[in-house]
Amino acid sequence: MLDAFTALSRGTRLVYTRGLRRYVFLPILANLLVYGSMLAYVLGNFGGWLDGWMAMVPGWLDWLSWLIWPLFVISLVLIVFFTFTLVTHLIAAPFYGFLAEKVEIEVTGRTPLDDRGLARTAIDALGRELVKLSYILPRMAILFVISWIPVINLIAPLLWAAFTAWTMAITYLDYPMDNNKVSFADMRRRLAARRWPTLTYGGWVTLITWVPLANLFLLPGAVAAAVLMWDRHYRELGPLGNGAAPPRPR
Repeated sequence: MLDAFTALSRGTRLVYTRGLRRYVFLPILANLLVYGSMLAYVLGNFGGWLDGWMAMVPGWLDWLSWLIWPLFVISLVLIVFFTFTLVTHLIAAPFYGFLAEKVEIEVTGRTPLDDRGLARTAIDALGRELVKLSYILPRMAILFVISWIPVINLIAPLLWAAFTAWTMAITYLDYPMDNNKVSFADMRRRLAARRWPTLTYGGWVTLITWVPLANLFLLPGAVAAAVLMWDRHYRELGPLGNGAAPPRPR
C-alpha cells in the first residue's frame, strides 16, 4: 500500500522533473509574497494577542499559569497557521489544480475527467476554495471558542492538531478529486472511508507547512502526492450514493 510519506517523497521529486517544474514556480511566487506579508504582521502583533489571552484567565486559575501559557501559545500559533494556510491556498488554487492535472497525466497516463478549459478551471477552482472555506471556517470558529473556555481549553491544542490534519487532507486531496468531477460531499465520504491514509497524509502535509520558507517549495510536492494518493486509495471507491461497499485497501 502506498503510504503518505512515500507519496510525499515521490511527489516532491516528481514536480521538479523536466516537463512539470514549469508549473510550480507561479504558486511558489504567490505564496512567497503572502508569506512575507503575513510573517511581518504576525511578528508585530503576536505579543499583544498573547497578553490579551492571558488577561482572560480567571484569578482562581493563576496556579495553572505555567501550563495555560504554553497552551495559549500553541493555540495562537495554530490559529495563525490556519489563517495563513487558507489565504495562500485561496491564491494558489488555480495553479495547484492545473498542476494536479499534469501530474495525473504523467503518473497514470489518464486524462482527468474534467473537460473545462483553462480559464473556466481557474474560475471554478476559486469557487471550490470558497466551498472548502464554508466547511472549514465554522468548525474553526468552534475550536476558537473552545480555546477560550477555561479548563476545556486544555485539550484545545489536541483538537486543533487533529482538525489541522483533516483540513490539510481536504485541501490537497481535493485538487485531483475536483479534476475528476468528485463533488465536495463525495470527497469527504471517500476521505472518511480511508481515515488512516487521510489523516497521516494530512499530518505530514501539516509538518511540511511548518518548515519556514522551505515549505513554499515542498507544497507543490504535496499536490503531486495527493494525485498519487487519489489514484491508489480513493479513485476506486466510486461515486456517492452508488450503494456499493467500499473496497478493501490494497
